Amino acid sequence: MSNIDAPNSIKEIPLVIIKNMVALATSGFGVVVALAWNEAIKTAVQTYIDPILGKNSGVVSLFIYAIIMTLLAVLVTMQLAKMQKTLEEVNESIKKKAKK
Repeated sequence: MSNIDAPNSIKEIPLVIIKNMVALATSGFGVVVALAWNEAIKTAVQTYIDPILGKNSGVVSLFIYAIIMTLLAVLVTMQLAKMQKTLEEVNESIKKKAKK
């Protein structure tokens, strides 16, 4: 999660406001995307899994749904962490070349 920045001086206020607005907007869109995926996966389980398991499949469907969401969250988190590590390494190499 992004940290909310505080300005160190009056001159920094516009930049800090924009940075905080970007962080908040990104978080808000993240929630919307998560809710969209939530509905999509829930509908897929209801459409494709429930007919196979029958009408009394409520608890089983919820567990299948929870497993799918967990796997999706882990995969996305791992990919984002990998991207972050790669970008950090690129930034470090750029800094080292700039110092030379």
